[in-house]
Amino acid sequence: MYPEQTPHVPAQRAVEVHQPTPYPPAAIQPTPVVPVLPDTVPAVASIVLHDGRVVTGYAINPAHPEAPTAKPAVSRTAVNVALGGVGFLAVCGGLILLTSFIAALTAFITQLITLATVIFGGWIAVQIFSANGHRGGTTVNIRKAVIKRNHFHG
Repeated sequence: MYPEQTPHVPAQRAVEVHQPTPYPPAAIQPTPVVPVLPDTVPAVASIVLHDGRVVTGYAINPAHPEAPTAKPAVSRTAVNVALGGVGFLAVCGGLILLTSFIAALTAFITQLITLATVIFGGWIAVQIFSANGHRGGTTVNIRKAVIKRNHFHG
């Protein structure tokens, strides 16, 4: 499965060594430094270094201090109190609606109970006071009955 272990000699490669090439020092000539006033800064600024090289780049605009933020017309505390009041009124309105809903539900359940009582009571009254209704028991004529051992025989 694996190739046989054979000793390998690493290949020798030619190694090149690179040495950095130093720049010859520039002739140092004292150049006068001319101060530039901030209001006369050109769009592209050039700076002369002490060794005579010239560096050119864009001028950086001076940072302007940020204007102080104006105070709001209404204080934050007043806004928070007002928002709290609005939230409280919303909760109170919700509670009023909840109590109204509970009162309506209670009235509805009371009416259902009353209706069931009237219907059931009417049915009982009809069962009691009806002359034609068969009561479902055995009718015994007592005048002709003979009582034997707790049984009626006719």
